[in-house]
Amino acid sequence: MLSTNSRLDAATLDIKEKLVAVNRVSKTVKGGRIARFAAIVVVGDENGHAGYGLGKAAEVPEAIRKAIEDAKKNLVTISVRGTTIPHEILGQYGAARVLLKPAAPGTGVIAGGAVRAVLDMVGIKDIRTKSLRSNNPINVVKATFDGLQSLRTIQQVAAMRGKTVEQLVRVKAAEEAVR
Repeated sequence: MLSTNSRLDAATLDIKEKLVAVNRVSKTVKGGRIARFAAIVVVGDENGHAGYGLGKAAEVPEAIRKAIEDAKKNLVTISVRGTTIPHEILGQYGAARVLLKPAAPGTGVIAGGAVRAVLDMVGIKDIRTKSLRSNNPINVVKATFDGLQSLRTIQQVAAMRGKTVEQLVRVKAAEEAVR
């Protein structure tokens, strides 16, 4: 659901949970309306590992429990650089867009509700974000995860290109000198 990365075992990590939203939904049947609840929960170890899950049930506590179970099954590793992210990125899911920008130490987490919950569980302490277009909490959480999973450190980029970090830094410095 979240990533093609190898699965992380939730039992080996010190997992914390955060409820993002609970939604009351209803289904109309012949005899009337059937009310149910949908919950979205984000879990993480505040050290670069996080996941989200959705749970639906007739009662709120059961929906939350199901969401937590789902989130623990979908843990992913996020690339972080100190207390922030390696570079700017735009995460997208459906109509939701979330812009994530690295920030200097001491800036804090500048983010709205659903995005803040995800960043807290990942363990990012300094970041600036802007939620664009849709404000649906489920889509915003999914867009945030899309952006965070697309992040790459310079070491990961160098490994993918078959180069050393020093070669990449030299190329970047040469490009800057030309401008």
